[in-house]
Formats: sequence, structure tokens, C-alpha cells
Amino acid sequence: MKHISVIGAGTMGNGIAHVFAMNQHKVELIDVSEPALEKAKATIGKNLDRMVAKGILSEEGKAETLAHLNFTTDIPTGVAQAELVVEAATEREDLKLDIFKQLDAHAPQGCILASNTSSISITRIASVTNRPEKVIGMHFMNPVPVMKLVEIINGYATDAAVTEIIRKKSEALSKVPVVVNDYPGFVANRILMPMINEAIISLFEGVAGVEEIDTVMKLGMAHPMGPLQLADFIGLDVCLSILRVLHQGLGNPKYAPCPLLVNMVQAGRLGVKSGEGFYTYTPGSKALVVAPSFK
Repeated sequence: MKHISVIGAGTMGNGIAHVFAMNQHKVELIDVSEPALEKAKATIGKNLDRMVAKGILSEEGKAETLAHLNFTTDIPTGVAQAELVVEAATEREDLKLDIFKQLDAHAPQGCILASNTSSISITRIASVTNRPEKVIGMHFMNPVPVMKLVEIINGYATDAAVTEIIRKKSEALSKVPVVVNDYPGFVANRILMPMINEAIISLFEGVAGVEEIDTVMKLGMAHPMGPLQLADFIGLDVCLSILRVLHQGLGNPKYAPCPLLVNMVQAGRLGVKSGEGFYTYTPGSKALVVAPSFK
């Protein structure tokens, strides 16, 4: 399995393409936006430069990785030779269903179709294809070149042989695969998002301020990043979408998103990507520049 196509050139997509290309795969990175593809190319280059500077990768390895990458806006040509497609588009069910219909129509019959979704049902995604046994979840963690975990999600019809192929492929990328079943939020976000939501509720109810909440979790629970800063890093709109999937899919009021989170997303305060969330950030950077705006 050497021909890989990645759909979506955002943070996750370019990271996934980077990792596959660095491991000797020919990668087609596909996005409807030319500027997004140019930005992805620049991001991958910067990340490779950082690896060279740290002695993790040679200049020759960087050049070889870049040579394995191709960038296109056309799905039919981009997946024509694919043995595995990894979809990493925006976390919207309607968008993902449309993409998988296209992939099913244009990818080779034997091609495995994987989604990097962090919460949307793999069974639901597979239902719009004529190959549900070849549809699987391949949920990488951010930042993809650094984080080891790949959460592999079996849909209702996913073939056991496909699961084994993806498990072995993840290991070949120097990742640690964990196989889980297809229920809302899977494992990672079913546990993480209620914690983030509870941190936001604690702020909303005046239990403590942003820095206090994050400091308690960092120093008391040994988390490398507090839950509110982590929410900013993930994207508050993404957090809200996942919580809504959990709330709708499980029908339990404990998953209902905090009203403060809803208001922040409606106001365009999305975290790092918008420059302001629970913290304020330097434009185009994850660096904090001012104290939290919530007290």
C-alpha cells in the first residue's frame, strides 16, 4: 500500500500527508482551495525544517519527503490510483457524506476509505458508499507528526481484514493504534469533551477564572495543557460540534454544551484559529499575548 490520498489540507490533513510522505508513500493531498494547498505546502516545509534543525531528519530526507507529495484540487484524478484514502475535511456530517459519495464513485474498487473524524459515526459515513466493509475510522491526534496515537474505529460493517491492514499501517508509521467501536465520540472525545465542557461550566458558574482552572488541571492532574487552553487549540467550534454529536447520539443531558461555549462560537471567538478564545493569541501563532479575557 504505497499510494495514499488525503482529503483536506487543513491542520490535520497536512499533518497526515506529512507523516505518510515521510514514510515512503506517494501522497496526493486534495483540497477544493488552491490557497489551502499552498498553505499546507508551506506548513509541511516548515515542519520538515524544524525536524532537520533538531537532527530528527536529514536534508536528503526532507527533499525525499517533499518529492513524495503532490497537491491537487481534483478528487477524481487525486484518488485514481489510491490504495487508501484518508478524509480529513471539516467536522461536518453533510460534508463528509458528500465526500465519501465522491470517493466511492472515483476510488479504485479495492481502495480502503478512512475518515479522520473525531466523532461522526463511521457506520453512517459507510452507509452512503457501496463498500461499507472497506470504510473505517483512522483518527489521528494533533499535531499529527508528533502524537503517537491513532484511534481506529470499526463501523458496523467494517471487515476484520481491513481493520488489521489499518492497524499494521499505523504501526508502520511509528504510531500506536488502538481499535475501538463506533459509538458517539469513540473513546478519545467521549472522555475529553465532557472534561472540557465541565471546565467551561466551572468558568460560566464563577467557580474560578481561566488561569486558575487551567493551573489546577496542569499542576494537580499533570496535564501538559489546561482544558481551556486545549479547547482553544482544538477550536471551540470543533468542541461544540463534538459535544452536539455526543448529546444527540447518547441522549444524555450531561453532554449538553455549556451556553458560554455556544455564545463564544456564535460570536466568532473560536480559539487559536480566530486569535481569541479563552485566551488571546498572536495572529498566525499559538503564542499567548495577553492574559485571559475572562475572570
